[in-house]
Amino acid sequence: MSDSDVKRLRDLTPHQWKSGIAAWLGWLFDGLDIHLYTLVAVAFVAQLMLLPDGDPEVKEKAAYIQAAFLVGWAFGGAFFGRIGDWLGRSKALILTILTYAGFTGLSFFAQSWEQLMVCRFLAALGIGGEWAVGASLLAETWPKTWRPWLAAILQSGVNIGVLLASLAVTLLSIIPGYEMRWVFLVGILPALVTLWIRRAVPETEAWHEAKKTATHQPSGIRDLFRGDVRKITLLTLTVCALGLTAHWAFMFWCSQHLRTLPEFLEYKKGELDRVVTLGMTWVMLTSIIGNFIAAIFARKFGYRRSIVGMFIVYGLTMVWCYSSTRTMSGLWPFLLTIGISQGVFGLFTMYLPPLFPVLIRTTGAGFCYNFGRIAAAAGTVLCIYFKDYSTALVGAGMLFLVAAVAAWFLPDRNDAIEA
Repeated sequence: MSDSDVKRLRDLTPHQWKSGIAAWLGWLFDGLDIHLYTLVAVAFVAQLMLLPDGDPEVKEKAAYIQAAFLVGWAFGGAFFGRIGDWLGRSKALILTILTYAGFTGLSFFAQSWEQLMVCRFLAALGIGGEWAVGASLLAETWPKTWRPWLAAILQSGVNIGVLLASLAVTLLSIIPGYEMRWVFLVGILPALVTLWIRRAVPETEAWHEAKKTATHQPSGIRDLFRGDVRKITLLTLTVCALGLTAHWAFMFWCSQHLRTLPEFLEYKKGELDRVVTLGMTWVMLTSIIGNFIAAIFARKFGYRRSIVGMFIVYGLTMVWCYSSTRTMSGLWPFLLTIGISQGVFGLFTMYLPPLFPVLIRTTGAGFCYNFGRIAAAAGTVLCIYFKDYSTALVGAGMLFLVAAVAAWFLPDRNDAIEA
């Protein structure tokens, strides 16, 4: 059946349905395992170090752990991207989920901040790999005309996963004798979905055909810097590095900023946790709306222009928001706009893989998108040297504006959305 024949959900093949569900579940559990640490970061590191939450050394070590996570995310995208091109998308997807579920669960046993950092780094290998493998799986199975909406649905899976993490922490916190390390046991749940993927999700025809017709086995990352592919690789690396650095600076330090608002100085720890959970829940709910707004923009204006426009809105909103002292009530409209702007990252899911040839598609998408995590890791650590969280977040917003300029030079690949 050709793409033009697929007009309704009932026209989709069982293979397409299974691939879509598998990728969406992978995204959902990505969001869950990503955010479990963010919600308890400073408080849990303080507990491990036997220091108060406000100690500068705690802030520093919490940032180092998040930086290690982002670096692992980057290496995981490159490593499992190569595995996905070698073994196939379905097998690699199973390996990535087992990796991040297993090492998130092992974080429960951490007795020092160094042990926690190692577990987060190893878990991130799987999370970074899952993005690359899942994106290629869907790019090779679903109709082109459906891809903007599919990207929105997938990105919403991440948002829902973050909401589930917030819900899990909230529910656990009301249990008598609650300890923060319990939240990491929730991260083991994704391993169960691999049993279904192994049985139900077949390999893509595009991968099988490319394997049959290949005259040589691509060498991997080196092929990304050869011939016509090199320019696309360098541009994509730049955009991803700038955009993801700014985004993850917001995602990590926004929670810490909420804890320092003057109106909450007298709040106890549990009350502060609820404030942070409420704020991030608002961002995630509006992000889900943003994913579908981004899909509408992609269909109307194309991927490149949509990415540029949403980066500009994201950046200007952050600069405006954090350049002045605001109360919690004054933050709500800004967090709404920021959340909607985060829909831009859903566009990368369907935009990046088709930029690269089939046998280096997962490698290319995974390497370029997740390389941005290394830059984001450096950015997260550098934020601790700003005088306060507001100044750091303003600086991150400015990075989005630079990313928008770089994104303008990306290729127009609207074949991903045109019939």
